[in-house]
Amino acid sequence: MDPHILVVEDEDALSTLLQYNLEKEGYQVSVAGDGEEALMLADEATPDLVLVDWMLPKLSGIEVCRRLRNRPETRNVPIIMLTARGEEADRIRGLDTGADDYVVKPFSMTELFARIRAVMRRIRPGLADDKVTHGDIVIDRVAHRVRRGDQEVHLGPTEFRLLDYLIQHPGRVFSREQLLDAVWGSDVYVEVRTVDVHIGRLRKALNVTGSQTDPIRTVRSAGYSLDAK
Repeated sequence: MDPHILVVEDEDALSTLLQYNLEKEGYQVSVAGDGEEALMLADEATPDLVLVDWMLPKLSGIEVCRRLRNRPETRNVPIIMLTARGEEADRIRGLDTGADDYVVKPFSMTELFARIRAVMRRIRPGLADDKVTHGDIVIDRVAHRVRRGDQEVHLGPTEFRLLDYLIQHPGRVFSREQLLDAVWGSDVYVEVRTVDVHIGRLRKALNVTGSQTDPIRTVRSAGYSLDAK
């Protein structure tokens, strides 16, 4: 079963954006708009991870975190706090209350997903999919390594994220704009053609001997896809 994430955020635009992107990554998502609703939803179905904003109506994120830690059913649930408070004292207070990580707004989705995977690997290792295989390609997210067949593939950080994203959706065609949003983040301005450059580098690296079939398919006027075969 896909991991269940409880998003606790009172800004409708941000909670909708988080829900959309998390579901796109394969998570089940519940959304609470205030602290009391968050505790009620956690009672109804224990989540695998909680994303909670610091500033919330009715109960603060700090209080939600404290109460979740005091309940036997949710004592060990990973909690990531989202907040505009970036001062060291605030971060320490959030972590001391029981949060496992702390993400300061504004943040990119790429960074948030990396934090989620890292926390799940550390706290709930059974939920973190550390290795992903597609045909003869294997991604090891913990070691940050890629192999194709019996050969290691050397990728830069951006090419690694591109492959990691494509391999989660084999056969699906993504436009350059969709890849920019997923890999670079919607809050970063990058030229659309930059995607072509990094796809070219990824292709070259994956075709390590020049004899393998190119796994990346270019769809004219549409974008790119990792071959589903």
